Amino acid sequence: MRDLHVPAGPGLPDGLVVPAAELVERFSKSPGPGGQSVNTTDSRVELEYDVASSAVLTSTQRARALRRWPSGTVSIAASEHRSQHRNRVAARERLAEMLREALAPPPPPRRATRPTRGSKERRLKSKKERAQTKALRGRVRGRPE
Repeated sequence: MRDLHVPAGPGLPDGLVVPAAELVERFSKSPGPGGQSVNTTDSRVELEYDVASSAVLTSTQRARALRRWPSGTVSIAASEHRSQHRNRVAARERLAEMLREALAPPPPPRRATRPTRGSKERRLKSKKERAQTKALRGRVRGRPE
């Protein structure tokens, strides 16, 4: 098994390399259709990573990850492909993407703003136009007979 490389992104300027020793892989029979070798190969992959005891993460990164996964472990199952190798690759890619998202810093807080005068006027104008359109839908009174 090889190390997991997490690409660089927000919160990970240099990327991250998770050693293979910290990843646990389990294999089982994949459910669903699969052809001739459906009941004989262990193609389903479960990949598990213990965030709480990882030596690679900084304390800030660990805190962010634990906010996302309070149990301290991330578990991913991949069974969409027929081969075990492709499922291993899919599970690793999914774990890398989830780690990148979890270790990203939170977005900056929103600054409260007030609507501009122009936006208020446009809103009121469209409301008046809509009300006028609806008022014309009423019954026609005083029809000549």
